[in-house]
Amino acid sequence: MKAMIVRAPAGLDRLTMEERPDPGQPGAGEIRVALHGSSLNYHDLGVVTGRMGAPDPERGRVPLADGAGVVESVGAGVSEFATGDAVVSCFFPQWQDGTARVGDFAGTPGDGIDGFAQEAVVLPATAFTHAPKNLDAVEAATITTAGLTAWRALVCDGGLKAGDTVLLLGTGGVSIWALQIAKAMGATVAITSSSGEKLERARALGADFTLNYREMPQWGRAIADWTGGLGVDHVVEVGGPGTLAQSIDAVRVGGHISLIGVLTGASGDVPTAALMGKQARLQGLIVGSRRMQQDFVRAIEANAIRPVIDRRFPLERLADAFAYEESAGHFGKIGVEW
Repeated sequence: MKAMIVRAPAGLDRLTMEERPDPGQPGAGEIRVALHGSSLNYHDLGVVTGRMGAPDPERGRVPLADGAGVVESVGAGVSEFATGDAVVSCFFPQWQDGTARVGDFAGTPGDGIDGFAQEAVVLPATAFTHAPKNLDAVEAATITTAGLTAWRALVCDGGLKAGDTVLLLGTGGVSIWALQIAKAMGATVAITSSSGEKLERARALGADFTLNYREMPQWGRAIADWTGGLGVDHVVEVGGPGTLAQSIDAVRVGGHISLIGVLTGASGDVPTAALMGKQARLQGLIVGSRRMQQDFVRAIEANAIRPVIDRRFPLERLADAFAYEESAGHFGKIGVEW
């Protein structure tokens, strides 16, 4: 069975296609899945470049947290899935339901355990959900990390409702998923980027207000002015310390900021007085539970949402796909298929 492996010391030049033993047939409670698609995340890039986690010194690590494919066989006691079902993986397979229970990546595919850059896996059935019926494998794979993060930020934790205002930073996978979710639920959306071309594409997807943050460094105040001085109800904050102060300026009194990214760094100053004055809820989050993903799948099907795939790469060109991600030229998600 073919699999992409990253070996220590990690780096894009350390990604190689290798032969691995076939995983065999599923045992009790397990399913065997033929994998056909994945998508790239900032977390995956961190793993393969050595900034996050470390490959097993002996076996290396199969990267990619997102995986979608078709059930080939089911083990004893599995009733949720049948042969031929389209399925998609879970970022935290050990977090099935309820409040957050996981604070690290020890059980996350592609980080603490082998991921989905391979032809087939045998895993517990609870490590997957049904894939949305309207999506192909690459599209379905985008819900595991980016899509579910946006869904949890806005819907599960944010309580998004029709008529709310939402601010999104940048045009990467999470932000574009959040744009599509917010518009499907009747929200009004502002989005930022340093690229006029990307802002035009965001408008085509329904963005109501766009702002080039290079042309307007104090964009937080500009966003608040757009709402008539009130501020937005929700901010999906993917930047981290370098953008948080502006996000606090942009949010309304009593609003919600979902802190989900560290694109500008892992630590930094928090303008605590400004946050207190806004009485805003600043919540860190990492993806979501299997139950959240099942709810998200139903919402995708009900609204016929299709994620934005910027480019697709074959599995054997995974290093090229990551290099493209590093260039930050993409809009939406980068897919991998085989």
